[in-house]
Amino acid sequence: MEFLAKWIQPSEEMGSICPVFRKQWQLKEQPVRAILYLTALGVYEAELNGQRISEYVLAPGWTAYEKRLQYQQYDITELLSGMNKLLVTVGKGWFRSPMPGWEETEDKHRRSSQPCGIWGEIHLIYGEKETEILTTDTSWEYGESGVRFSEIYDGENYDAGYRTEAWKAVAPLDWPLDILIPQEGEEIREMERVYAKSVFQTPAGETVVDFGQEITGYAEFTVDAKAGDTVKILHGEVLDANGNFYNDNYRSARAEINYICEEGTQKWHPGLTFFGFRYLKLEQFPGEAKTENFTAIVVYSEMKRTGRIQCSDSKINQLFSNIVWGQKGNFLDVPTDCPQRDERLGWTGDAQVFVKAASYNFDVERFFRKWLRDLAADQRPNGAVGQVIPDYMPEGAPSAAWGDAAVICPWQIYLTYGNTEVLREQFPSMKKWVDYITGTTETEYLWTNGEHFGDWLGLDAPTGSYKGSSREDFIASAFYAYSTGILVKAGKVLGEDVSEYESLYGEIIRAFRIKYPSCLTQTEYTLLVWFELSENPQKSADELADMIRKDGCQMKTGFVGTPYILHVISKYGHSELAYSLLLREEYPSWLYSVNKGATTIWEHWDGIMENGEFWSVNMNSFNHYAYGAVADWLYEEAGGIQLIEEAPGFAAVRIAPKPDKRLEWLEADLQTRAGQITSRWTWVEDRIRLEIKTESPAYVVLGEQEKKVEPGSYVFFL
Repeated sequence: MEFLAKWIQPSEEMGSICPVFRKQWQLKEQPVRAILYLTALGVYEAELNGQRISEYVLAPGWTAYEKRLQYQQYDITELLSGMNKLLVTVGKGWFRSPMPGWEETEDKHRRSSQPCGIWGEIHLIYGEKETEILTTDTSWEYGESGVRFSEIYDGENYDAGYRTEAWKAVAPLDWPLDILIPQEGEEIREMERVYAKSVFQTPAGETVVDFGQEITGYAEFTVDAKAGDTVKILHGEVLDANGNFYNDNYRSARAEINYICEEGTQKWHPGLTFFGFRYLKLEQFPGEAKTENFTAIVVYSEMKRTGRIQCSDSKINQLFSNIVWGQKGNFLDVPTDCPQRDERLGWTGDAQVFVKAASYNFDVERFFRKWLRDLAADQRPNGAVGQVIPDYMPEGAPSAAWGDAAVICPWQIYLTYGNTEVLREQFPSMKKWVDYITGTTETEYLWTNGEHFGDWLGLDAPTGSYKGSSREDFIASAFYAYSTGILVKAGKVLGEDVSEYESLYGEIIRAFRIKYPSCLTQTEYTLLVWFELSENPQKSADELADMIRKDGCQMKTGFVGTPYILHVISKYGHSELAYSLLLREEYPSWLYSVNKGATTIWEHWDGIMENGEFWSVNMNSFNHYAYGAVADWLYEEAGGIQLIEEAPGFAAVRIAPKPDKRLEWLEADLQTRAGQITSRWTWVEDRIRLEIKTESPAYVVLGEQEKKVEPGSYVFFL
């Protein structure tokens, strides 16, 4: 679509104050239809004649802005009157906030000094042949809004008594138009509301609000106050060992609300930023704070829930709830690592380890396809993929298992949803990544001498290191093989000639087996088997199981090994051990944090240590979804709902649950592109009653036999 509008901006520097842009016009007659096209350099809220134009919040979302900026299309027909006033308030958002918070770089300074601006058109359609177009031009005005400050990390300041009276002429802004694209991702919405669980005094005398659930979004409060009274609120995820408010782990992110009241009873919440929190500390609040004064508004991309796991163990159910809440809290337009501290970036490694679980829990096809287009747009000329997408850390070296998101994520989205278009779109990017490794390594057919994160946060890390003890070149070379193998499969799906990459894959496998005849860590064994690098996978899996037992029946893996370790041992006959790891309650384990009261997944197994102290201040998120990748094992192995590569999108499904007597029953439920699939097993005396419901042809594993059934409902005894 061709547009006439140009960019406009405030004609004077605004400092930290958010500008509000205004357009007023008189209708000559009532149009049949009216459409508003709008976007901003920042995040915006728009209202027409006093009413919000949409439920979309934090528009236009977060993309690789220099190459791709979404515009939104709104039907405003019903909001029109004779005389019309459109107001657009713009905050810094992801576009101009100083991100990331912990480092100072030229790129960060460049982004945070970019201008504020808006672009848009109003199309007034009077009939088939007559359309009046109003564009952003110098007829618009701007002024100071009541939002006196707004940034992603530091929060929002609002003066409820402020009224914009001084309106000035805007200035034209020389900014590219060829970066504009229609809305691609799911809209960001206010999806849920959580009412305050309690308001209490801490031992330190602080007034704290507890919502009982960690969320991403913002708090809405109601207060009866005098004009000029102040509300000041801080956000936190946990209480300290003494029960006092704590948010030192937010690092430099102030994450605060400052609100100047008008006269009387008023209700307000921020609109141009977001927070990750469970607790509010009321540093200033007029009158008595009661639970009914506070609501947490949960904000994330508008994804449809598609997967559920339930079982007889309440702690596993809480774990699964934590995984789901962690996904909601970090799928706010971009798959971020965490939603609270001075980071909140689209870490590629986190995304790729969790993409399968994410695609089972929610319908994330549109979400990931938009993000993958940003990945391709930000891919460097030599094919390297940044550590985060959008790439706000261009100085960072590409890392194995992180950059491999370019290959792993589109392949998984294809498998889950059966749409070849994601492969067709991303195939050039996938090839560029594999070619980058081939071109940058110092050892042919292996990936050596790179700079990597290794098995990040591995529990076998040497003292003083965040990296586990697995060899970095081992991990890098294993992922080189894995991504090349996926590239070959994707190319065959698309009918591409991938003979060159097939040969490369074979050479990588041969070189890997010569270079690494043995494994030193749990993660190395896990990758060896799961990436099909072992000449004898059963023997390797047995050795992994023995190592786990020798390590005290506990995992030593980090970000790289943890997502696959249960799959490997259960696939090769060690399901009882896999359940022992799942059901373990002592540190380190998934249930350790559950026992500590977690409501989302933690970055560290012991974010809160056994003595109640914190793991660290510098890097200790309590909403970090990566270890929630265990959800895909719950669906596929415990519940038994398994993808068949030759039937993507669950056009057919394999059902092969692996029950354990420590659970009385378990049910997995998945809404797929082919329909609903449910698998429920229950112990009845010493036998398993398996109930399945499928809208796809299913291959049901019954002991040593496999039975094909047509869509329908079935009961089997094992």
